[in-house]
Amino acid sequence: MHDQISSMDPQQTRVWIYQANNPFPEQDLPQIRRQISDFAQQWISHNRLLRAAGDVLHDRFVVLMADESQVDAGGCSIDRSVAFLKGLQAAYGVDLFDRMRFSFLDSEGGVQTVDRQTFSALYANGTINDETPVFDTLVATKADFDQAFVKPLAKSWHKRMV
Repeated sequence: MHDQISSMDPQQTRVWIYQANNPFPEQDLPQIRRQISDFAQQWISHNRLLRAAGDVLHDRFVVLMADESQVDAGGCSIDRSVAFLKGLQAAYGVDLFDRMRFSFLDSEGGVQTVDRQTFSALYANGTINDETPVFDTLVATKADFDQAFVKPLAKSWHKRMV
């Protein structure tokens, strides 16, 4: 994905991040990446091809990016992406639409994804703290993604959840 988006305008490239409740199986990642890439290369908005890219990061984050400097990703194109993601979800047995799951880096650098109650409990018992790196799935632009996809819990909206 990085090669495809290097020339995209960071301020005008929209980002959508869908977090799986469980990591995708390692053996399925090449096929999933191909499916995402194929979708991005054919993603259309207002009867025009979007300049788009996509990938899976950390075995669980489906990231789609569309450079809107020439054509905006409108409602119908976003609906197409949601339909595509629902297909991935069904095919691989994950939930990509539960926004009340939180991912963070554990003390060994592994990615953990938990529900809100567990996240709060981990904070309360000191397993995670204000310095714990969390993944902000609400970043909206490539610039935000590049600078703030991973940030300390204290500097994230996640802080309201603990």
